[in-house]
Amino acid sequence: MKNLQTLSLLPILALASLFFKISGSISLRPVLTGPDLAYLNSRVAFRCIAPDSSPPVTYELIGDGGVLVATGAALQGHQPASFFLKVATTSEGSYHCKATAGGSTGVSNSIKLSVVTPASNTRVTSEPFPPVAYEGSRIVLNCTVTKGSHLSYTWFFNRKEVTSSTSPFLHLTGNKLVMGKVTPEYAGCYSCMAWSTVQDTRRFSSSSEVQVTVKVYVSKPRISFSISKEGASYHGNVTCWSTRGSPPVNFSLSLDDKEVGSVTATESLAAWFPVAMVPGLDMGVAQCRVNTEVQELMSEPVTLEVVPVGGDVEVEVEYLYSADSKLAVARLSCQVSRGTFPYVSWIFNDSVLPSEMHVDSHIQPVLSHYALADHKRTLVLAKLGPEESGYYRCRARDSYDDSGPWVESADVLVRVTEVFITSLEVISIAFCCFLFLMLAVGVPCVYKMFDHNEAHAHIAATVNPSSDALPLSAPTSQSGGRQANMSSTDCDVQNQTTV
Repeated sequence: MKNLQTLSLLPILALASLFFKISGSISLRPVLTGPDLAYLNSRVAFRCIAPDSSPPVTYELIGDGGVLVATGAALQGHQPASFFLKVATTSEGSYHCKATAGGSTGVSNSIKLSVVTPASNTRVTSEPFPPVAYEGSRIVLNCTVTKGSHLSYTWFFNRKEVTSSTSPFLHLTGNKLVMGKVTPEYAGCYSCMAWSTVQDTRRFSSSSEVQVTVKVYVSKPRISFSISKEGASYHGNVTCWSTRGSPPVNFSLSLDDKEVGSVTATESLAAWFPVAMVPGLDMGVAQCRVNTEVQELMSEPVTLEVVPVGGDVEVEVEYLYSADSKLAVARLSCQVSRGTFPYVSWIFNDSVLPSEMHVDSHIQPVLSHYALADHKRTLVLAKLGPEESGYYRCRARDSYDDSGPWVESADVLVRVTEVFITSLEVISIAFCCFLFLMLAVGVPCVYKMFDHNEAHAHIAATVNPSSDALPLSAPTSQSGGRQANMSSTDCDVQNQTTV
């Protein structure tokens, strides 16, 4: 009987043993810790631990494809196994560990390791190359490296960091700096830095600076000419220039549609050409042409003719007032009827006014406050007082001939007093005087009119008209209106008598 009971317990014990083995293997859950990023050629550590396992525990670090990387063991409880690796390019991939204890085996979580290659040999390239473009064009700068991965980029303009708020026309896209429409303000030095970060370690590589040049389109050329005299001969000079543009530019001069000179300006935007010129003669039609690699423009034509000064000369006077209607400035203009290059001089009370103020401490100037404008053709009296009152005239001669004759205007009287009365003030004063006169004349007239009416009423009330012979108490059929009139008269008389 006992043998039968023993035989019946054997399957139960076998099942219990199997259950304990299965439950033990299920409870073995190792945990793998380690980095997910690592620099190339650096050393990293993975650690694997199986909590609640009974030592000894054997650990294995396994890579992609089930490749055994390293093994380790923990002879004491709750101790991890450490695996140290030197990172190579082939180290990138997924890792997990396997723990074995007491016949049970468990597999840990997986960690994907990425190998970071530091940037090296960083430089800036451009589209177009070299980075030279005209305003309004597009320029793209690239930050390139020979080697590097997991990189970020920082750009610098004139050694200041470029951010999205620096300019709406600068766009940061990956390793590119895009300038949509360049302007002269974008010209300067650009550089970039490629960098990566692992944990708290940053490694970077900086480029050298690249000069970005933004060219300005040249403006329409202008033309002018001048003349000078040396001895008995005259020399002419034509100037061609542009107000904006990027040199070098080529200027050429044509005379009557025939090119007579060409100059390449490398430092400025102007060129000068000598020409033959005689006062009083038409020397032809001149025109300037400017050429760049992308432009060709022509100036307006100008006739090379120098007209000698002559004809009538007049002085026009204009008075200027301040905001409070006070006389502030007198402006005298010298009008010369003929002459291409007049030289103007001003005379005040037969004394020539100097072109520039040179006040000597021992010499009292003729006028203390005045200014010359419009090539001395305008005389501005900045201070107005009795000392500025007097006779003014101007004279003119050819500016290129110091010995040439003068042509003078007639004298113009400028009278300035201490008290300035404007036209508005004159009108106001005249109106007040007129109003006062009307009151002075009108008041006596009105008074006499009222006095005359009162006297007339008094006479009418005191004189008895002939119609009073009718009895007041005798009613008649036609006495209503007359009675009313008489009653009114009585009231007036009674009132008069009472008074």
